[in-house]
Amino acid sequence: MILYFLFAACMIILNYLIQKTNQQLFVPLICGNFGFNEFIHAVYCSTNPYNMPELIGSILAVGITYLIKFFLDKYIVFKRSGSKLRETSKEFMKYFFFAILTTIENIGIQFLLTNFLNTPLEVSFIIALAIGYFTKFFLDRKYVFTHDYSS
Repeated sequence: MILYFLFAACMIILNYLIQKTNQQLFVPLICGNFGFNEFIHAVYCSTNPYNMPELIGSILAVGITYLIKFFLDKYIVFKRSGSKLRETSKEFMKYFFFAILTTIENIGIQFLLTNFLNTPLEVSFIIALAIGYFTKFFLDRKYVFTHDYSS
């Protein structure tokens, strides 16, 4: 469980770094050189009515960190050595489904703590993430990484 939470902390840091890199490097580069293109402007550079660079950066960061964390969890935390594409695909789909559920749990807890208990954002963020990762660990252990495919 310690490795699971250590990797979770690393993924939070990586998520932040990806979003900052997008914000400080890719947005100026892409929007400065290709922002005149209507499609690129609408999908990536527009900030009205939504901040598309932030949204795209968040989606990329979450996607990249979910993929990395899946393989770290599968091969290091839960020590599953199977590499059959079909089995790994099934595991990933279950992993991703539980990631969505625990993300909803995380957002809900953070919302409740911040808005109803007046908990500072940083404290509610840490509590919500800890509860979410704790829940996810047990879901992954019980429902995702249930078979050892090495035999």
